[in-house]
Amino acid sequence: MGLLSEIRRTTQHVRRGHLPHPVGTPVLQVADLTVQYGGGLALEDLSFELRAGGRTAVVGPNGAGKSTLFKIIAGVITPTAGAVQVYGNEPGGHICIAYVPQRSQVDWSFPASVSDVVLMGRVGRMGLLRHALPRDWEIVWQALSVVGLEELSQKQIGQLSGGQQQRMFIARALAQEAELMLMDEPLTGLDAAAQESIFRILDDLERRGVTVMVALHDLKLAAERFRQVMLLNRRLVGFGPPEEVLVRENLLQAYGGHLHLLPSEDGLLALGDTCCDQGVVEHV
Repeated sequence: MGLLSEIRRTTQHVRRGHLPHPVGTPVLQVADLTVQYGGGLALEDLSFELRAGGRTAVVGPNGAGKSTLFKIIAGVITPTAGAVQVYGNEPGGHICIAYVPQRSQVDWSFPASVSDVVLMGRVGRMGLLRHALPRDWEIVWQALSVVGLEELSQKQIGQLSGGQQQRMFIARALAQEAELMLMDEPLTGLDAAAQESIFRILDDLERRGVTVMVALHDLKLAAERFRQVMLLNRRLVGFGPPEEVLVRENLLQAYGGHLHLLPSEDGLLALGDTCCDQGVVEHV
């Protein structure tokens, strides 16, 4: 994903305006959502809703439709059938949605500094052709402070570590004043310390009332660090508290032959055998 194309995508909101948030309306409503690519289905008959605040882990095997779902909610792609509403309106009209892509989708050689990228979060509010005002820069520095990147603000984005790159995109979402944040595999390739820094930021976002959806491969992290889990494999397999969703029947339905469940002292041990799953995960 080029950063210039990301700017163009963000500025669609300038033309549509900041749409109202009716009191009592769910942050996100997805109804009968179907997405077809060529002759196959990426998502089929998906329905759920999210209320404001909290964070949801979206888990499932490779090709389950996690990234597709996020791109539809963000207004990047259009579904084949069904509807998505953010605060009662179509996604494309909402500046409050922030999409944090997978790091592998970003051109890290682009000649932009950390502060440049975070300032892009302000474009939808200040307009593409308007110069940043002192208030805009104040919000940028506040966002950088929240994620601990003030001292790296002038670094070229390709010089950052994986964890720092993820924190930069979170800062961009904070500068955007996002109320719904979609994070696509933000923990992939990060060590334990970097992952923990991301979770500290997620805890802070939850206190601020930001609604967060995080796509993950690691079922253990989903069970331990999220109060709500969505298990997906093109269709919705389960949605709710992890102890209700990550059960034997649902896991076998979602993962099939790519998951082996073995008894352990703590419950069930789930072993993934796909090349991209992150090893052993445990479910009580």
